[in-house]
Parts: sequence; structure tokens; C-alpha cells
Amino acid sequence: MSKKDALIIVDVQYDFLPGGALAVSEGHQIIPIINKIQSQFDLIVATQDWHPAEHLSFAANHPGKNPGEVIDLDGISQVLWPVHCVQGSKGAEFHQDLDKSNWKAIFQKGMNPRVDSYSGFFDNSRRGDTGLADFLRKEGVERIFVCGLAQDYCVKFTALDGQSLGFETYLIQDATKAVNLDANDGEKALQEMKSKGIQLIDSSYFQS
Repeated sequence: MSKKDALIIVDVQYDFLPGGALAVSEGHQIIPIINKIQSQFDLIVATQDWHPAEHLSFAANHPGKNPGEVIDLDGISQVLWPVHCVQGSKGAEFHQDLDKSNWKAIFQKGMNPRVDSYSGFFDNSRRGDTGLADFLRKEGVERIFVCGLAQDYCVKFTALDGQSLGFETYLIQDATKAVNLDANDGEKALQEMKSKGIQLIDSSYFQS
């Protein structure tokens, strides 16, 4: 590993972990793995879902709609979710067991109530930019290693955007878990990432 490498930790927040509003099954199991691999990196950043309570991705803000339904939101197909990661709430906090001591920056996303934001780089309309790409470029980063939650949404879109922006992108497979609204979503996400040139590795990569 070198100064040109960065670790991106995506959305390891209480609401995405067991007991949370939008829990990823076994999501807590990735925390020790993420903590262990952080020692390999000089540059570590994290993303944080940070929604206003009135966010229109929440099913509760659409009377008669339920989580899992899909609507058109300003021309974009939008999955409706349970209320989660509301700004200032416990559910929006990073898990207490996650080592945050060497993070250089946190990039918050999902703050515009009219558009969801899966990727750590852009919102889903690609009109809102978090500043993550500019930050990485200023730091001289050429390779990014992505982990966190959830594999089939925020992790996938962060990795895909990173690759499309010219970063050599790696997904750390044992340091992510899928929501799996449909049973095969996680596997489909892996295949999509692989087809776009993202390299699929696991944490043993850092011991070689």
C-alpha cells in the first residue's frame, strides 16, 4: 500500500446494523474486519447517510406507500425506505465499535430531501457532488478500496462512481454485506461491479 491508496468506509451507521431501522443482516460482522484493515492505509475517509426527516425516499412521507415500493421521484426511479439515518439521530451515528481514530474526512450524503444519494460521490441525479472526488485527487489518490454497507446499494454505487471517475477501484468483499431486498441482489451487485472493471478482493489481500 502507498500514499496513492485510500480506504473508503461506507455508511457503517446504527440504522444499517442489526437492530436498526434498515438493518443489513449480519452487518455487524464487518466491523472487526474494517478495523483490522485500516492499519494498512495512510488515508481513510468515510461516508455518512445524513437525511432530513422530510426526505422523500422515506415511505412514511408518502401516505399509503410502504417500504420496498418504487415510485417516480422527479424523474428518477426511487425505492421507498423506512425512515433511517435522520440528521442528529442515534441511528445516523457511526457504530461505537468502529475505529474512527485515523479518519481524515467524513462525507455526508442524502441531505437534499428531493433526491436520494447512494454513492459517496454524487446524489442519484448526479447533480449533487459531495466533494469526495476532489478531495481524493488533491491527496494524490489513484486507487480506492471500498467497504461498508450496503453492498447492493451505497457500496456498489460508490465503487461504480469511483471507477467511472478514473480511480482504480477495489471492493473488499468480506468487509461488506448486502440488503438483499431480492435474494440475489448482493450477487448481482458483485457481477455488475466486476463487469465495470472493479476488482473484487477480500481482506487477505492486505496480508500478501
